[in-house]
Amino acid sequence: MTLPKGIYVVPTDRWYIERTVWLIAGLVLLGCTVLAVLIDPLWIFGVIATGLVSINVALTGFCPIGNVLKLFGFKPALGQPNRGSLYFLQTDSWYLERRIYVTVGVNIILGSILFLTVSPWWGLFTGFVGTAMVWFAATGLCILANVLYWIGAEPRLNPGALRAGSVGAKHA
Repeated sequence: MTLPKGIYVVPTDRWYIERTVWLIAGLVLLGCTVLAVLIDPLWIFGVIATGLVSINVALTGFCPIGNVLKLFGFKPALGQPNRGSLYFLQTDSWYLERRIYVTVGVNIILGSILFLTVSPWWGLFTGFVGTAMVWFAATGLCILANVLYWIGAEPRLNPGALRAGSVGAKHA
């Protein structure tokens, strides 16, 4: 099996539900992590809640924030068709973007548990994940998405955005 090469970048030409969810989740992670470090360690439970919701989205497709965004008129890029007025992420296969939800959820929960039980320095990890999610939403470039792509996960959001070489090139 030949492993893929190039850079995987999701579309950033519009604010669709999934991209906006990544932005909101990243800001929640950053905010709760900062509050846990500076004010009260119990704020880390906001990170744990975000992780549990992320895992739930990956497993069931139901995204509470995605549904609120749909009410505000945001359109899905990976939504299940024929679900009426509710938003559900597609769950027909374990494509790359769906794997991001479960991987991020598990990692931030583990980081939060380590924050509470081992050292507050683990807040750097949850803060890094939050920063990476905001970066992903803003630029379309994600370290985790590229690692998953390089080990063979199939992207669904924008398979045409695979580029060998230039990260700054314009994509469709």
